[in-house]
Amino acid sequence: MRILIADDDIVSRALLKKTLQRMEHEVVAVNDGAAAVAALLAADGPRLAILDWMMPGVDGLEVCREVRQKAEAYIYVILLTARESAEDLVIGLEAGADDFLTKPFNHGEMKARLRSGMRVLDLQAGLLAAQEALRRHATLDHLTGLWNRRMILEQLDRELSRVRRERRPLSIALLDIDRFKVINDQHGHAAGDAVLRDIASAISSQLREYDFLGRFGGEEFLMLLPGCEIADAQTIAERVRVRIAAEPVRYGELSIAVTASIGLASTTSSDVIGEDLIAVADSALYRAKASGRNRVEPSSC
Repeated sequence: MRILIADDDIVSRALLKKTLQRMEHEVVAVNDGAAAVAALLAADGPRLAILDWMMPGVDGLEVCREVRQKAEAYIYVILLTARESAEDLVIGLEAGADDFLTKPFNHGEMKARLRSGMRVLDLQAGLLAAQEALRRHATLDHLTGLWNRRMILEQLDRELSRVRRERRPLSIALLDIDRFKVINDQHGHAAGDAVLRDIASAISSQLREYDFLGRFGGEEFLMLLPGCEIADAQTIAERVRVRIAAEPVRYGELSIAVTASIGLASTTSSDVIGEDLIAVADSALYRAKASGRNRVEPSSC
């Protein structure tokens, strides 16, 4: 564990540092509270700290308060103190301390309190990982890693709100992989999944940094192109179409030729809602399919 110790007493600090190093911890040692705050709030700062309560200037209590107010990650704080009264312990806890270590410290007690702190940090790391997994499950398509249908539609609503505020154009592109059922039937669903992942990557590679992309459903993808008139959107969509058709998807020994049809819709109107814009793009996509596939069909609303 990487542990910060803050103690203005050079002898006490050296003893504490040596003890922790013997326990095979990495130690960051500072001699005042201000340096402790700076080290703990750094991007790669230690996650566990042992702070002397009494230090000149910024004392251990103030370090606790600063850390609790400003640190993004949780930092487990042990206050090192000769104080043992219930009132003092309450003051320390209210300042944000997690635990206390009495001076002069006992090695066995220190080990136990450090283990307790590390268990808390491990538990928190597990909870954060689970939270992130839930967030990804709720917002991302598990196969392609793109936004799922709900998230891309929420972003569409946000972009339409921007259209109403700023009177800037917005275009969308609805892309459908041509004859995707044939790919699944001939090569299997695993190959179909590989095609979906490859197409998602191909589309992403041709979009601008501030465009948005989501898996709309099945073999359909929805692109949001802020600030684009229909002509600019057609240029981007055509670039996407060419990129997809240019290289077959490799899956094991298979080389699967893939094309896509794209329907466009564009608006500057403050009255258009997401469903309307998607309906227009869907009609354009239907025309692209009816006209032979592997093409971009524009429209506006």
